[in-house]
Amino acid sequence: MNIERTYIEGLLVITPTIFKDDRGYFFESFNYKAFENHTSSSINFVQDNQSKSDKNVLRGLHFQNPPYDQGKLVRVIAGSVLDIAVDIREKSSTYGQHFKITIRHGKTSNAMDS
Repeated sequence: MNIERTYIEGLLVITPTIFKDDRGYFFESFNYKAFENHTSSSINFVQDNQSKSDKNVLRGLHFQNPPYDQGKLVRVIAGSVLDIAVDIREKSSTYGQHFKITIRHGKTSNAMDS
């Protein structure tokens, strides 16, 4: 697993190692220990959801205030998704900035904000 920090604090790009052979592929989508070792951060995943969007669907902006805030792990299982994170934390040094990534099934990265 490769973990890259972005210019927005707390926003990471996680690229899993994909093991392919003639049967298909296997990858570990998240590993707590690897995450902790790469980032020196602890995270507590408490929920795992899956949604399906048709082509050209905009899902919207997701935000929760502490203590109800949640990190998001985005994975694409077919096709591609343009994922955009906007820093709306008023006290952040990157307030108002955005980060975008195209996530393609089996080719690119997971994007995660914590």
